[in-house]
Amino acid sequence: MNLYEKIAKKQEKIAIVGLGYVGLPLAVAFDKQAAVIGYDQNPNKIALYKSGVDPTKEVGDQAVQDSTIEFTADAATLNQAKFYIVAVPTPINLDKTPNLNVLLAATATTGKFLQKGSVVVFESTVYPGTTEEICVPILERESGLVCGVDFAVAYSPERINPGDTEHRLHNIVKVVAGMDEPTTDLVARIYDLIITAGTYRAENIKTAEAAKIIENTQRDINIAFMNELSMIFHRLDIDTQSVLRAAETKWNFLKFYPGLVGGHCIGVDPFYLSYKAERVGYYPQMILSGRKINDSMGKYVAEQTIKLLIKHDKPVKGAKVAIFGVTFKENCPDVRNTKIVDIIAELQEYGVSVMVVDPQADSAEWLEESPLPLVDIVEVCDLDVAIFAVAHTEFRRLDFAAVSQLFRTDDKLPILVDVKGIFDRGAAVDNGFLYWRL
Repeated sequence: MNLYEKIAKKQEKIAIVGLGYVGLPLAVAFDKQAAVIGYDQNPNKIALYKSGVDPTKEVGDQAVQDSTIEFTADAATLNQAKFYIVAVPTPINLDKTPNLNVLLAATATTGKFLQKGSVVVFESTVYPGTTEEICVPILERESGLVCGVDFAVAYSPERINPGDTEHRLHNIVKVVAGMDEPTTDLVARIYDLIITAGTYRAENIKTAEAAKIIENTQRDINIAFMNELSMIFHRLDIDTQSVLRAAETKWNFLKFYPGLVGGHCIGVDPFYLSYKAERVGYYPQMILSGRKINDSMGKYVAEQTIKLLIKHDKPVKGAKVAIFGVTFKENCPDVRNTKIVDIIAELQEYGVSVMVVDPQADSAEWLEESPLPLVDIVEVCDLDVAIFAVAHTEFRRLDFAAVSQLFRTDDKLPILVDVKGIFDRGAAVDNGFLYWRL
């Protein structure tokens, strides 16, 4: 009986190493088909899962409560498994270089418990070559085993889209690549247990690593183009959203929109590819130009806000501004690498008083990004400017009467900055707002 059959019959266990936005959905999905160990080094996170709480909001509390996953922060539990999936974050350092520390630590931990016949699959986004050139030697060192003889490795990039209720783990094609054909076949069959959309078998591990990293790099470049267009059209007194609606009537126009690009994927992955490119002697121009534009958009939004205050004879120093939304995207609690902090920092440079509202964000995690505490929307009043930076459903439901209540009662021209364009421009103007959007 091979490893696939043993896993399908729950005679061998699958261990998910890292239980965040990627690892938890994987664990819950596999739990319906196999025996699953869910390991994370954070005991507080494990305590939440054991109590039936999903802090990621990716699968929901009920799914966690209904699962039979063995949640643990005890690494020794990993010795019960033979199939491992490493799904940990790969952020960047302050100098924009890859930070593989969490991945290296997770790899070392996994290596300590490998047995002959084990298979390790990496899902973390990395630059091409990382799995075989960096992770494999660590696994061999920690286990005392030889890759290709005693154990095997594979790569299957995560494609989780946090907050997306349509594109979920099961209905997104899964790219898989093993170190050899038998490993690829085994890994594909195991993922086929949970992926209804099927698996795509890439030629080799480096190809799969590269495929993942260009997915987000492509989006980053396209959004950067939209952001640059929005800055041009603003100078031409043309509404960018109106231009895009007109252009979208052509069948092959790509639908991308301007906005803030943060988070742990699109705002990070291009730097991984750029790093590897430079290591082999090529300086990527388009990739880094796109990053430069997108990294500047938080400051740009703040500068436009200041210009609106000055233009309409409103004091800048001491102006009261509320920012609605601090997560890196709508309907998602994740605040990692959010560009809202750039808006806050720039506004505060001008002496503006800033408050932040977000019903989706985790308060404790937000305080790791900014010293400004989150406040409830009912506490917001007497504003000079309202900046709607994230298109949470809660904000989309607000009507103009509710938005008007946020401003000073004597303000004859309340300033509404709508980064994501969640309000109708004409209706906003008709309701007495000075309206601006990207």
